[in-house]
Amino acid sequence: MVHDASMRIDQIELREIDLRLRFRFETSFGVEQDRRVLLVTVRGEGGEGVAECVAGEFPGYSYETNETAWSVLSDHVAPRVLGEDFDTPAQLLHALRFVRGHNMAVAAVEMAFWDLWARSLDLPLWKLLGGVRTAVPVGVSLGIQATAEATAELARQHVAEGYKRVKLKIKPGWDVAPVRAVREALPDVDLTVDANSAYRLVDAATLRRLDDFDLAYVEQPLAYDDLVDHAELQRQLRTAICLDESIHSAEDARKGLQIGAGRILNVKVGRVRGYTQAKRLHDVAVAFGAPVWCGGMLESGVGRAHNLHLSSLEGFVLPGDTSSASRYWDEDIVEPLLDAVDGVQQVPQGPGSGVTLKRDLVERLTRQVATLTK
Repeated sequence: MVHDASMRIDQIELREIDLRLRFRFETSFGVEQDRRVLLVTVRGEGGEGVAECVAGEFPGYSYETNETAWSVLSDHVAPRVLGEDFDTPAQLLHALRFVRGHNMAVAAVEMAFWDLWARSLDLPLWKLLGGVRTAVPVGVSLGIQATAEATAELARQHVAEGYKRVKLKIKPGWDVAPVRAVREALPDVDLTVDANSAYRLVDAATLRRLDDFDLAYVEQPLAYDDLVDHAELQRQLRTAICLDESIHSAEDARKGLQIGAGRILNVKVGRVRGYTQAKRLHDVAVAFGAPVWCGGMLESGVGRAHNLHLSSLEGFVLPGDTSSASRYWDEDIVEPLLDAVDGVQQVPQGPGSGVTLKRDLVERLTRQVATLTK
């Protein structure tokens, strides 16, 4: 669908809020519980669109942080787009091509513009994106627990709630034992592991031991900026490798799939610079016959809704990370509540992202806010 008039960006609001996870979430990077969430609102033509910048509190998953994103958005992105007219989100993204890297910062503005654009057309985002489904199977991602037995028990609880896939965070010294415990407790569950780049190629013997547990895939075992060693490791494993941190563009996806660095891709819309690039990456994966799924970044309901819209595309055939909001937060910042039923999330059907901010709650949680104009 083509918009029949350009959209002028009059204002960009940056707002950082404090949220606390209901549980401590440990990965190979460290432990998280208190979250600083950066919300980006783009206003124009009498409407607004909202997205979430998924940069973190520390440069673990990515070099981007809340501070770098705030700086790039306020000092570089906003001055380039404020007061300008854009016919499409792709046109806006093209205008920001001078920003090297900082994909999460750029994505937040691009996605907020998509939300604004879709709301102006009174259409849900998934329709503009070209989605094919409105029900999305989801799994859970379990952080590192105190014991293998505790891991297995937590996995049992989530499978009983209907989740379609269990993902375990692993790191050197915490891999075979918890995976074995969960597989013995749940012999038929769709089970995966995520290393978040914690291993090296010299650890291949340990990773080969995971072949015995019938995993759907091993996610990002090696370095965040590597494809070559992943290709060598994939030749040594029966289990498929899923690439995450290594893939920032459609070109990265093509190269990784072409050399056999992995067989599956995790698509995180912030990591790949927004919806426009995520769609291109998705199309490359479909052309290679590689399944994709939508990864999570401990998002609030704003990011969660955007992830569900992305997951409506045809290539997203594996369960994603977008599990129930009530699993993460005592109270989410959007309505309606995005909770899975029997392991399935419904894509919101209202205009744009289909969710509305709880303004009073957001105000109470705000740690800083900036309103940027021309």
